[in-house]
Amino acid sequence: MRQQARTGFTAMMVGLAALAAAAPARAANNVATVQANVVKPLILTWLQNLDLGTIALGPGTWSNATVGISKAGVFSCTNANLICTGATQAARYNVSGTNNRTVLISAPNVTLVNQGDPTKTLTMVVDNPGSVLLTNSGPPGTNFSLGGSISLNSSTVSGTYSGTFNVTVDYQ
Repeated sequence: MRQQARTGFTAMMVGLAALAAAAPARAANNVATVQANVVKPLILTWLQNLDLGTIALGPGTWSNATVGISKAGVFSCTNANLICTGATQAARYNVSGTNNRTVLISAPNVTLVNQGDPTKTLTMVVDNPGSVLLTNSGPPGTNFSLGGSISLNSSTVSGTYSGTFNVTVDYQ
């Protein structure tokens, strides 16, 4: 019995050796590139508020009179039903981060609320540059401006209208 077991074992080993010789085992090998892009954190700083000045409504019935200031600071109040006075200015911000990186600027339209009657609102359509290129790393950063325009009509309730920008910056 021992002889049979040995013969069976020997035959099995010879068979395995033949299989191994017929198809040699090979290890698979491939490479992948590894990359990490490290940037400085973005810092957004408010510098100046947007101001459309004082707007006097003319008499009669009329609609769709627009008052605005562009992101470049150009003020517009050309409707004959309006008289615009006072100092005007675009909003200004500063963003700093990593040199030569493009920063996307998000600033949705702003709801302006009448401070004497909160049920009365105006929508300011924001004039946004969309993006800026950082020209240095860290401070002093890059300044950018936001403008906006409102549409008025003869039934707009008088009062001070106020709202806030929701400005977000992110690397492109």
